[in-house]
Amino acid sequence: MEMQRSLNVIRARDVLVRMRTMAVNAVRGLVKPCGYRLPICSTESFAGRCRADLPAELLDIAEPLLKQIELATAQITLCDKRIEELADGVYHETKALRQTPGVGALTALTYVLTVADKRRFAQSRDVGCYLGFRPRRSQSGDSDPQLGITKAGDRYRRKLLVQSAHYVLGHYGPDSALRQWGQRIHARGGKNAKKRAIIAVARKLSILLHRLWVTQAEYSFL
Repeated sequence: MEMQRSLNVIRARDVLVRMRTMAVNAVRGLVKPCGYRLPICSTESFAGRCRADLPAELLDIAEPLLKQIELATAQITLCDKRIEELADGVYHETKALRQTPGVGALTALTYVLTVADKRRFAQSRDVGCYLGFRPRRSQSGDSDPQLGITKAGDRYRRKLLVQSAHYVLGHYGPDSALRQWGQRIHARGGKNAKKRAIIAVARKLSILLHRLWVTQAEYSFL
């Protein structure tokens, strides 16, 4: 029950993020037919940019949504603070997982709370299938097409791991064995090479996190 209560903080945050995204998209959609295109900016600064750029007649219409965006942002910040407190003060094992590039308190805590029992897997490599990262198969005669992943298990947990994989392979990701491995997959080319590299890194990351969880070892980038 304690783990479920902690997980509800993460679920509530996810709802707030989706509500805020919907409100931001709604504001952009409202002003676009009137000839205004709002600049790309962070969600935290979106309301301020709108108030600075929009004419009074449009701002009057958008203001209720802008207030909701600001309120949601404040609540998300409170959730982030609570998640940090849970990771640092209650679920100490997440510290080992957070050594990995791109994995913060949110991803580490979600991983631990949704897997729940690290002993449920005899081998860490089994985690990838459990999280839905195993490629589907449809073999028939000489045909063995490349299919997408099964997408089994918790969708939000998988989304966070994919976001971490984007960071690992992105411009700001530090050099590491995991990054180099993903880059080699990307360099092979072929259809959807970048997407396949991201999914492969996310799967490898899920295995690595389980191993760090079990051993509580120090993570070596290279």
